[in-house]
Amino acid sequence: MTTAKVRLLLVDDHPIVRTGMRMLFQSESDLEIVGEVDSGSAAIAAVKQLQPDVVIMDVAMPGMNGIEATRLIKEQSPSTAVLALTMHEDEQYFFEMLKAGASGYIPKRAAPDDLIAAVRVVAQGNVFLYATLARFLIKDMAEHGAGAPSHADDLLTQREREVLTYIAEGCTSREIADALVISVKTVERHRENIMAKLDIHNRVELVKYAIKKGLIAS
Repeated sequence: MTTAKVRLLLVDDHPIVRTGMRMLFQSESDLEIVGEVDSGSAAIAAVKQLQPDVVIMDVAMPGMNGIEATRLIKEQSPSTAVLALTMHEDEQYFFEMLKAGASGYIPKRAAPDDLIAAVRVVAQGNVFLYATLARFLIKDMAEHGAGAPSHADDLLTQREREVLTYIAEGCTSREIADALVISVKTVERHRENIMAKLDIHNRVELVKYAIKKGLIAS
């Protein structure tokens, strides 16, 4: 059975950056570029027309920036994942993109394999955060907490803890299912239960919680 390819939309105002990404993704059999645009406003129109699975979004662009474009894209197409690929590695852009609805944040200096991995992770509905950016989450946790009450630990079953660990490490639902020898549907059910029990409403908060509780390294 043929597996559907992940449909990508490239958004960057620099043609040379889009050319580099195109060359990179064209060599991957499971990825397909369905469009390229050079602005945030064009990205919104392209998502509506092309319905990509993943938008690779530059943050700083003339006119509408990637933050506002991401917010509007997620409003009109919640199932479309947005991966921020940017020169900016400061805290402000990082949190603004996540708040806007981005599922991942990776710097342009990252290795090509990291970018490919990030696309596959967010395409599965999971979160990808570049390793060196974890310090922002650690700082935010220290200032505001992880978003779940301390007694919530007792609510998770052992299997839910295992699933949470894999989620926080950026594993896809299929990878978690294979590792634990369970179905993808069971993984998704565990994910929903975890988020309900911890009163956490997005995967970034799950990652922060897992780091705070020592389930993954920071």
